[in-house]
Amino acid sequence: MKSKMILIVLLCSMIPIIELRGAIPLGAGISEIEWISEIFNISAGDTLPWWQNYIISVVGNMIPVPFILVFIKSILERMKKGPEFFSRIALWLEEKANKHSARFQKSESLALMLFVGIPLPGTGAWTGALIASLFGIRMKYSLPSIFAGVLLAGAIMTFASYGILGFLGVFI
Repeated sequence: MKSKMILIVLLCSMIPIIELRGAIPLGAGISEIEWISEIFNISAGDTLPWWQNYIISVVGNMIPVPFILVFIKSILERMKKGPEFFSRIALWLEEKANKHSARFQKSESLALMLFVGIPLPGTGAWTGALIASLFGIRMKYSLPSIFAGVLLAGAIMTFASYGILGFLGVFI
């Protein structure tokens, strides 16, 4: 049963837009979501401990990042050569990146970490990897910044999902 919950949280944290911002609250209250409980046979009251949920969500959120950093530029180039719909998306993404590049490049590692780490809509590891790639930030700099941002976002979401008593329960 725990393995089912772990797999659900891991897979959820890999999905763009949802990422760990959705996976951590899901792991905290997975048994309360009726249709998931029924499909996966999860008993009422079952949750993942906060530390396990945090680790699984961080790992799952980071799995796609190296692939995005390596392949997104070539994907965008192919999109530009494809149907007009995809071409417009690729050009829009590049235009948005170029518009903010001067401000971002002054302190790119810190800015990238904070962008990924503050759990707001449109931010996260997927978008951070896209931005790093479009700005030409080398992987040896972007990957640690994105990882630090994911750790920060995970801590914020874990605290929000479990509260202070959940954290202190390990020490009390």
